[in-house]
Amino acid sequence: MFPLRDENPHFITPWVTWCLILLNGLSWVFLQGLGTDPALARSVCTLGLIPGDLLNTLPPGTRFPLGQGAWCVLDAATPWHTLVTSMFMHGGWLHLLGNLWFLWIFGNNVEDSMGHLRFLLFYLACGLAAAALQILSNPQSGVPMVGASGAIGGVMGAYVMLYPRVKVHMLIFLGFIITTIAVPAIFMLGYWFLIQLLGGLSSIGAQGGGVAFWAHIGGFVAGALLIPLFRDPELVARHPYHGWKGSSGPSWRKIR
Repeated sequence: MFPLRDENPHFITPWVTWCLILLNGLSWVFLQGLGTDPALARSVCTLGLIPGDLLNTLPPGTRFPLGQGAWCVLDAATPWHTLVTSMFMHGGWLHLLGNLWFLWIFGNNVEDSMGHLRFLLFYLACGLAAAALQILSNPQSGVPMVGASGAIGGVMGAYVMLYPRVKVHMLIFLGFIITTIAVPAIFMLGYWFLIQLLGGLSSIGAQGGGVAFWAHIGGFVAGALLIPLFRDPELVARHPYHGWKGSSGPSWRKIR
């Protein structure tokens, strides 16, 4: 299932959401060379989050492969900046575009519930929480973690707490049949979280690269827990579809 859009109006211009999308795009162009090496490998090594490097559980000089003949070599410096910079790095075009599409669909309404500055702080806090859980899952890992999906997971966790009944239009692939349906946000985002949880449990003890499932889980849970602290009650109250009250139409329907 892939989200196409939601039926959720917003009232303020989502400047922070737009700026986050722009910063990710600019990072991809100017720091990651549009996904070409050596810029991509260098950015992943120096700006990606490596748990074993951050916690000094791996000795300086440790080398590990990135693929296609590229290697990362750890130095003696403790790269605390990568807790933030890793949120703006990506591993490929699909990784980048998928993350930014989810941010575009869900970010504007979450920003609408808390205002610009609060949303920026919320986004960064969720990204840090996502990184923390991924680090805890394997503190000695030498695999770089990159991507905005942990922070965006926080946005999704907040969205489902704020607007659980809002319809999300989904693209569905059923073999050779492609169709669209509208489902409540709690179904779509709950399904997404379940997939991350199953992926995280299956990745326990695994070595090498892959999807940072625990970062997704950490971000989502952080967003759901932090939303009461960051939302502005006045901004939320004017929204017609917040919470479980009121009508948002039938729970399921086919879109023609």
